[in-house]
Amino acid sequence: MNRRELLLGAAAMAAAVTTSSAFAGEQDHMDMGMDMHHDHEHKSTRNQKLIEAASDCVLKANICLQHCIVAMGAGDKSLEACAKSSSQVAALCAALQQMASAESKYLPQLARVAMDVCKDCEDECKKTEKHPECKACEEACAACYKECKKIAV
Repeated sequence: MNRRELLLGAAAMAAAVTTSSAFAGEQDHMDMGMDMHHDHEHKSTRNQKLIEAASDCVLKANICLQHCIVAMGAGDKSLEACAKSSSQVAALCAALQQMASAESKYLPQLARVAMDVCKDCEDECKKTEKHPECKACEEACAACYKECKKIAV
């Protein structure tokens, strides 16, 4: 590499650094400007307790499901029904959480269905509650059931 190539490379590098720094500074100003326009208070939704219960149910059901899959992979077939019910409750409660967040007009009907699915999962996990993952899912399903019951039709 000769001196000319070295100088051209250094100049290109400096230009790139300067451009990216300028862009980053411009982006920071844009972000600050956006924050100034969005400084209003965020109020919680009237469905906050249901959203939290559904979210917890999704989390605990997914943990339970993964535990069941690992155990079944090791040969424990007694957790098949628990895996199936926790899979179903995770899917439904994810939808429930989304609909509650959106304050959907269909939420009361979905809550009714969620009550049935949560109750079935709670009952199934009760059979395998010696596993802490199943016990946690059982409790989350019971809590979600109670919140659904408050708005179900």
